[in-house]
Amino acid sequence: MNPLERQVLDAIDVEGMLSFLCRLIAVPSLDGEETDAQRLVAEQMERCGLEVDLWEIDLEDLRRHPAFSEEVPRQTALGLVGRLGNSAKGQSLILNGHVDVVPAGEPAKWHYPPWQGTLTDRRVYGRGAVDMKGGLCCALFAAKALRDAGVELADSLLIQSVVGEEDGGTGTLATLARGYRAAGAIIMEPTDLAVVPAQAGAMNFRLVVPGISAHGSMRRQGVSAIEKFLPLFSALQELEKARNARIDHPLMARHQLPYPISIGTVRAGNWASSVPEELICEGRFGAAIGEDPAEARHRLELAVQTAADADPWLSQHPPTVEWWGGQFEPAETPMDDPIVAVVQDAVQSLTGARPEIEGVSYGADLRLLVNEGGIPAVLFGPGDVRVAHQTDEFVPIDDLLIVVRALALVAMRYCGIADD
Repeated sequence: MNPLERQVLDAIDVEGMLSFLCRLIAVPSLDGEETDAQRLVAEQMERCGLEVDLWEIDLEDLRRHPAFSEEVPRQTALGLVGRLGNSAKGQSLILNGHVDVVPAGEPAKWHYPPWQGTLTDRRVYGRGAVDMKGGLCCALFAAKALRDAGVELADSLLIQSVVGEEDGGTGTLATLARGYRAAGAIIMEPTDLAVVPAQAGAMNFRLVVPGISAHGSMRRQGVSAIEKFLPLFSALQELEKARNARIDHPLMARHQLPYPISIGTVRAGNWASSVPEELICEGRFGAAIGEDPAEARHRLELAVQTAADADPWLSQHPPTVEWWGGQFEPAETPMDDPIVAVVQDAVQSLTGARPEIEGVSYGADLRLLVNEGGIPAVLFGPGDVRVAHQTDEFVPIDDLLIVVRALALVAMRYCGIADD
């Protein structure tokens, strides 16, 4: 590292970053309820010296975009982008993070309050600590360090604080619709400090299975939708097995199950002593990197149809498959794109070890920046995604320190210094 880079790293306000992260965790920014968190981040952006664009997203117009998807209906939503520097020489950088979080579940099951940032054992606990308020705070305080050190970038650094990532990507799609583009982007998802240029797809589906109601004492007079669901469920399990039998993408080889088919909810029946006349299950379908999403959907639909055709009842009363909610298409940035190497180089400068390049099995806003925005992007952030969405979610403080420093180095090396 050169003297200017060391000067910037010395200017990082670690105490301020951890304090603000705890404040942000204390805002329960569930999907559809992100406004207070967005306003808090906007205030912090101003304190960090960023030029702030905070706007009301035109949801009616955005819903007409072919890439739009959502699980949680919103009446209002705020877009938020902070800019450091106003140059536009073609090497600008986006740092993207979402403020929305999933429900905390039963608070009594947490050892630490979910809506309160708790610092202990070199960790920050709380809902959203790792997914992904910690990564967003790293971006904010990397920009603050650049400002405090008096560094003027040759091109713009854009920090996007977005809503709705967990249920389809409303916020990131809104930034694209508003015209925000850059030469490269980093999404601070928890990657355990790996550099991730590829993500699998994750598409929500709903399966509706018909039956016939009857009194439970005469169940043979009816047709149980639960019983008819079982061969369909078996068919989905076989489809999952077949789709994961051979993994030919080099970045997905480490995953035992890179493209899962997971049933998340099952609802059937309306009375304990009645034969259930309908079953509705909802789940997510993993699409392979490089796979056409329409073809992927067709394969699931075909598996359901084939299983139904083999059943006398279902062949005459076919189940239906609907695609709803989050539709995260797979996406990939070439491994030789400059954004991949510059992030690796920054981490190596800090730790002495070159981080791994990996693919992930979950959906993220990478697909919007890459597929819709044409922006080479990677996932890179603090913490382990396996503790996301769980009780006692946490992010390691040591990871936060590496990431905030790495983002500051990346901004200088990727955007350049104005005096150079």
